[in-house]
Amino acid sequence: MTDLFPGDWLPVAFALLMGLSILVYVVLDGYDLGVGILLNGATAEEKDRMIAAIGPFWDANETWLVLAVGLLLVAFPLAHGEILSTLYLPVALMLAGLILRGVAFDFRAKAPPAHTGAWNAAFFAGSLLAAGAQGVMLGLYIMGFEGGLGATLFAALVGVCLACAYALLGACWLIFKTEGTLRAKAIGWAKRTLWVAALGMVAVSVATPLLSARVFDKWLSFPEVVLLAPLPLVTAGVFAALWLVLRHLPDRHHRFDRLPFAAAVAIVMLGFHGLAYSFFPYVVPEHLTIWEAASARESLAIIFAGTVVVLPFVVGSTMYVYRVFRGKATDLRYD
Repeated sequence: MTDLFPGDWLPVAFALLMGLSILVYVVLDGYDLGVGILLNGATAEEKDRMIAAIGPFWDANETWLVLAVGLLLVAFPLAHGEILSTLYLPVALMLAGLILRGVAFDFRAKAPPAHTGAWNAAFFAGSLLAAGAQGVMLGLYIMGFEGGLGATLFAALVGVCLACAYALLGACWLIFKTEGTLRAKAIGWAKRTLWVAALGMVAVSVATPLLSARVFDKWLSFPEVVLLAPLPLVTAGVFAALWLVLRHLPDRHHRFDRLPFAAAVAIVMLGFHGLAYSFFPYVVPEHLTIWEAASARESLAIIFAGTVVVLPFVVGSTMYVYRVFRGKATDLRYD
């Protein structure tokens, strides 16, 4: 089997699969975490419609997080141990937020009316906690897992900005999936969170090359600085285009309602591409490359064969769910 799967490219293949899984998770679970973060700004009826807009999707969206962590564990066990042990506290907080969110999602539908508000608050708190913890994890990863006040403050800033980026995704999803007053509110939420998300991307873009001479050379040496200039310029252009779309989105004609979400997804993809370029080939910044952290080539070959079989089912089921529940969200019912 190892002759069919040369070992040199297998770590790269698994890095690409893991990166794809993380990207899909950030987009898909990002928007439903964002809807949860925005929940407190809606009326009781609007909260039901917001939950209906993510109800068919949110549980399946988390499959991609499981896939990404699973690939990290089986393909890069050294990195898995170092990353998760260093990020133990934010990982625990993220899991607590996801658990609280899942419990609240189910219980709000079954609780007496007097208790629904408490479960809505729990859903909001779980969404905010999970999103903030993921941002802190990203900030600490960019800082190379360094301690100190500066690293902690930077990680906290990234946590706030990532939560706002998720709220932006969630607001754009609500524009796409809802109508009337809630859609108008979502446009306002998107306008407000857009600026904080932009601040977070600028902060990460500035900090990453300053913290690593290797990353600095990859971005700012010649001719790389010229060849890579389109990436930040295109990102800035998409931010500007999203702002213009939000300002001029028609009230009655909904055929353009998917544009804000498409633009928000494009921003996430561009930012992820920049981070991936900055850190490759390291899976642990400046410490472990994907080849140093990879499992034995025989193990990778077997796992790769299994992944080729399983991944199409994950992709296919995700696409099927989104096709079945396409269109605007309807009233939330449990009968």
